[in-house]
Amino acid sequence: MPTASPADPDVRAAAAQRRTFAIISHPDAGKTTLTEKFLLFAGAVQEAGAVKSRKQARTTTSDWMELEKQRGISISSTALHFTYGGWYFNLLDTPGHADFSEDTYRTLCAADAAVMVLDAARGLEPQTLKLFRVCRDRGLPIVTFVNKCDRPGLPPLALLDEIASEIGLRPVPLSWPVADGADFAGIVDRATSELVRFERTSHGATIGGEQRVPLADADPGTCPPDRWQAAVEELALLELEEIDLDHDAFLAGRETPVFFGSALANFGVRMLLEQFARLAPSPAAQPIVGGAVSGGGPAVRPIDAPFSGLVFKVQANMDPRHRDRVAFIRVNSGRFDRGMTATLARTGRPFQLKYAHQLFAQDRNTVDSAMPGDIVGVVNAAGLQVGDTLYAGPPAVFPPIPTFAPERFALVRNRDTGRYKQFRAGLRQLDEEGVVHVLHRPEYGQQEPVLAGVGQLQFEVAEHRMANEFGCAITLSSAPWSLARRISADDAPALQGQRRVQLAETRHGELLVLFESEHVLRWVREDHPDLRLEELGHLSAQRDLVPG
Repeated sequence: MPTASPADPDVRAAAAQRRTFAIISHPDAGKTTLTEKFLLFAGAVQEAGAVKSRKQARTTTSDWMELEKQRGISISSTALHFTYGGWYFNLLDTPGHADFSEDTYRTLCAADAAVMVLDAARGLEPQTLKLFRVCRDRGLPIVTFVNKCDRPGLPPLALLDEIASEIGLRPVPLSWPVADGADFAGIVDRATSELVRFERTSHGATIGGEQRVPLADADPGTCPPDRWQAAVEELALLELEEIDLDHDAFLAGRETPVFFGSALANFGVRMLLEQFARLAPSPAAQPIVGGAVSGGGPAVRPIDAPFSGLVFKVQANMDPRHRDRVAFIRVNSGRFDRGMTATLARTGRPFQLKYAHQLFAQDRNTVDSAMPGDIVGVVNAAGLQVGDTLYAGPPAVFPPIPTFAPERFALVRNRDTGRYKQFRAGLRQLDEEGVVHVLHRPEYGQQEPVLAGVGQLQFEVAEHRMANEFGCAITLSSAPWSLARRISADDAPALQGQRRVQLAETRHGELLVLFESEHVLRWVREDHPDLRLEELGHLSAQRDLVPG
């Protein structure tokens, strides 16, 4: 049986070629389409199926869940591995809908950088702003892609001003559009002062030709003279103001490189992919819990230390034929070898990492080894949970992945009492994945559990998956509570039977108090000033992510 190997001298060189990143955006800005086009340009797919184009009954590679195909949205994070130009990319496609912001947050914990996609006509939208704040809290460098430039949009300079004023990053355009909509004449590569013209293909499903011409020698063609001249003057203004990228400032989160294009039409995608590979950081040492290095800095796990990894996602039934369960592990240090034995930090016990795969959405290939930054899917790893650390050699525990404080609750009932076993197993699986949180009220035992989440769509996904994956139809009914706080077992009896308050328990045995409103919470605190009511999880990030 393979065991963990000591520090590998080739690990640093391999890690330097890795780029592990997420794509964030407001719904419909083009995030999933851009994901598909990255795969197209990398040769990972032969033909791209955009979410918006259903004429050929194709769906995107990253949207593998049946409900995603029905609705044309991303509701589950997906890991995609591909190579391009000698670089190894691990792309984490995240849900754009605010109801799945907790899944997005967990995924961002595995990323080293992010691509922020903006709709050229809409600019910075609410969910983009909320996700940006989480990236900022995580310290992730951000590359901006202004999408849909072949449609009428906001003036490029106005978009730059909005980025600077709304999120506080200094935008540095590395490309520039010449007009938009029907007048769109191409994109200027500022590094070479060349105009790049693009050949359209049917629905952008295949890669068209690109032609580069020095801007000074380029023919405006059908572009109106005033719009052509406006683009030339804007570029001159950027040069006059010396708006150039400071790479250190980008990595520190003070600047964002900005690219323009159209993901659907494949305009500017190659430029974005190549420049992102050059600019984005490679995997680096990750902080660990406990201790400090000399000088007072945080303790870290070097990337050339023996293997360590973080479980950031668990997903069941990606292959409905086998009813499997996949734990997504971000390799943080060392070399991962299939079949190796590592220690599960939560239990202190050895854990054999067999049946390892590299993910390509729903598809998977057996992986024999992986390096820092790579995402590995361990199949049927029943003992792994979100937030678990695995390590070989010197012990390491990575910071826990916070859960979000729920703001919506629903009572769930089993329609078929003869399928009680499936009812319990399905809810347990959805709880472990983080699709919803399942709570039990002491006076009801295992009967009529409470589902808790951030948004209504989480409940709809839970209902769909219970019926289609576990063969158990459920009924959901609204519950009166709107917020929760953690309470100790010693303090809980003081609230037993209190009006408009409900005690509940998580699968980890934590006791929660559910309140109908902020007013009820305030009244309880006034009546019981000695009670300790703790906020749940990453409440500050959750406030950023959830509208209203």
